Amino acid sequence: MNPIALILLAFAMSTDAFAAAIGKGASLKNPRLSEALKMGVIFGTIEAITPIIGWLIGKSAVSYVETWDHWIALVLLVFLGVHMIYEGLKPGADVIEKPIKQSFFKVSLTALGTSIDAMAVGIGLAFVDVNILAAAALIGLATTIMVTLGVMLGRVVGAVIGHRAEIFGGVMLIGVGFWILSSHL
Repeated sequence: MNPIALILLAFAMSTDAFAAAIGKGASLKNPRLSEALKMGVIFGTIEAITPIIGWLIGKSAVSYVETWDHWIALVLLVFLGVHMIYEGLKPGADVIEKPIKQSFFKVSLTALGTSIDAMAVGIGLAFVDVNILAAAALIGLATTIMVTLGVMLGRVVGAVIGHRAEIFGGVMLIGVGFWILSSHL
């Protein structure tokens, strides 16, 4: 997988966390940069760990599906991309919940919820030629940056962007899936 595809993948994986961060930022009265950065690091760390877990799961099955690996990656990425687009388009997607407290536990649970797709992407990455540590680091870094920005922008643009960021991320995932397929045919 080339560096451009990895960067696109990293930012695609961070868009659902970005959408969640906008909601978190919108619920805070006046988020400080340190608070936003702390949320970014929590999200980024979890988002970097989950593709490695998925990759390990996928590597255990690679010898059984090696001739179909690019198709598996395509199906997983397209499925996740379509799901993200659906989540961004469904009615009520722009409603932002306003939690009472931004505890470490609640932020971590939100981060875990947005990183499940990264675990599935990690499974798909096990079937292509990729340095999983570099991919995970890029995903974690992109997520840290996007969440930090999302929290800071949340109170200003929460009502405007909302879950539309997920639509963009879904389209990017589908594009990466077809990029992987085209490089193997």
